[in-house]
Amino acid sequence: MKPDGKIFPICMTIAGSDSGAGAGIQADLKTFGSLDCYGVSVITSVTAQNTTGVSDIHIIPNSVLKNQINSIKEDIGFNAVKTGMLPEDSTVIDVAESLKGLNELKLVIDPVIVATSGDILISLKAINALKEKLFPLATVITPNLSEAEELTQIEIRTKDDVYQACKILKNYGPKSVVIKGGHFFESDVSEDIFYDGKNFQSFTVKRIDTTSTHGTGCTFSAAITAYLARGEDLIDSVRLSKEYVTNAINKAYKIGNGNGPLNHFFK
Repeated sequence: MKPDGKIFPICMTIAGSDSGAGAGIQADLKTFGSLDCYGVSVITSVTAQNTTGVSDIHIIPNSVLKNQINSIKEDIGFNAVKTGMLPEDSTVIDVAESLKGLNELKLVIDPVIVATSGDILISLKAINALKEKLFPLATVITPNLSEAEELTQIEIRTKDDVYQACKILKNYGPKSVVIKGGHFFESDVSEDIFYDGKNFQSFTVKRIDTTSTHGTGCTFSAAITAYLARGEDLIDSVRLSKEYVTNAINKAYKIGNGNGPLNHFFK
């Protein structure tokens, strides 16, 4: 509760820890805090990484994973949830079982498969489990173009390919899909495509020439989670999150020798 008596929206992130603090749990908690939400965390894995890449991953035992979720559910609770790196199929299954049956679940799934550096972060079995077990529970899933290619097994080179990928992903069961276009199309804009099974909607901003892009996907999905927890509708949550990430990139500072982090507290 805030000092003025108002209740903080509570957001739970279920994701990996980034030792460089640009992505994963660290980026999520920064985002929640900067958007006036209280963040709680469930760590699925501990990574050794920095701005140039990932050098090691330690997967948290399933019993510890489930106990983290249960500890939060039994005491603090949450208004919205996001998932990030879920490295194994058993991790995905345990998360799905823990969230299944919750009333009015606001679940944002960032299917973290490929790091900004190009490193593959999860197993093929985990990718299949995401599609079969977790996507049907989701309010929205937020793959980038390379992740959408992995999930759909189609090559995405045009906007029509993005539309086709959205339809394939929607058939896996989420209420909606956002494919993030910031990573690959050669243009002067960064365009994300939203699809709810009926309509497509485009969110476009001017592309920023920068290397400070580490954790953009985590930050975007965490911001959607925060806005949903605050009571915004889904479309506004996506729009506001796009604006938040754009500002966080634009106001970023140079850290490290590779893809640096965003400035989550640019305000």
